[in-house]
Amino acid sequence: MRRRVASSLGVLLLLGVLLSAEAQRDGADSAYAPARWEWQTKRPEEVGMNATKIREAIRWASAHESTWPSREMREAIARSIASEPFNDIIGPVKDRAGVNGLIVRHGYIVAEWGDTLRADMTFSATKSYLSTVAGLALDRGLIRSVDDPVKRYVDDGTFESPHNSKITWRHLLNQTSEWEGTLWGKPDWADRFKGEKRPYVDPGTAWTYNDVRVNLLAYALLRVWRKPLPRVLKEEIMDPIGASHAWRWHGYRNSFVRIDGIEMQSVSGGGHWGGGLFIGSRDQARFGLLYLRRGVWKGRRLLSETWIKDVTTPSSVQPVYGYLVWLNTDRQRFPSAPATSLFVLGAATNIIWIDPDHDLVTVVRWIEDQHVDTFMKLVLESVTRISDLKGERATR
Repeated sequence: MRRRVASSLGVLLLLGVLLSAEAQRDGADSAYAPARWEWQTKRPEEVGMNATKIREAIRWASAHESTWPSREMREAIARSIASEPFNDIIGPVKDRAGVNGLIVRHGYIVAEWGDTLRADMTFSATKSYLSTVAGLALDRGLIRSVDDPVKRYVDDGTFESPHNSKITWRHLLNQTSEWEGTLWGKPDWADRFKGEKRPYVDPGTAWTYNDVRVNLLAYALLRVWRKPLPRVLKEEIMDPIGASHAWRWHGYRNSFVRIDGIEMQSVSGGGHWGGGLFIGSRDQARFGLLYLRRGVWKGRRLLSETWIKDVTTPSSVQPVYGYLVWLNTDRQRFPSAPATSLFVLGAATNIIWIDPDHDLVTVVRWIEDQHVDTFMKLVLESVTRISDLKGERATR
């Protein structure tokens, strides 16, 4: 028995030495994070990747540009919601760029294509930034627990009905709140996947992708922070990670409220009716790298380890969804990506793919949904033996 244990330990130690040497050869440095105006690049072979396969992945993305929305964004959104009730656009919109993106390994840019600096609409990718603001509120003690009823923090009647009073922060973050009401002129049942009234169920028992209820979370967090959420995001996350000054987070023309005598805009969690986060792909990649580094940037912890763990925990009623982020549980969302992957995902497709297994962050925008998985497959095929060894170790 002792010999078998000693033998196993010897194999693990040897594997560790091999991994360490391989990591040094392919330029791995988990401490590296880019400065505000500089982002170091590496050739693919310097970080253990194959340049030919990367070019193939980029060609694939470029050849499969989204047909929706067209580059004339207002017209595209208007057409997409034309059959919905309450279908007026009430937030800013912006014509989009073409396909673009970048691949980051070990913190370094390995490949980049298209206009990655242009701040475009991100639709529901905004939700993950909103979730992060909630995480900051928890880390700062502004919210004591995700299982607290929201009505303890928002006392203006929004959560006072017998049904709504059961809603917790966890329910809002998991999109299981079943909140009943109207916000910014949009009733909860007006969202695109419903469009008709149905019986409500208890909060926490059903998952419904619903922008009205996500906007409700933004409003509730505004009441908690008592200052505009874009300011919170800028001061606590975007400035520390060196993001540009080009990004903007919009609300609606009718989403202004008065808090402590000051008029503030409550932002939206997507671009369904306009608004949401407008941001460039490079800034998206920085945000993804923060999550890849589990909330730490240049040695400074911006998000707690507890939050990182909780945000990536599957909902009890939707296994591929956490706190306003998409998960790849059992590889259900994208079969070619590792099950440990995390996705910041918006329509059309706007995606930040965070892959801890391969120390990768990949941003790709305006690619057709059905072609994203093949793109991921090609990216992973470019990764050389270090990832194979990691995968071998994980199966032991």
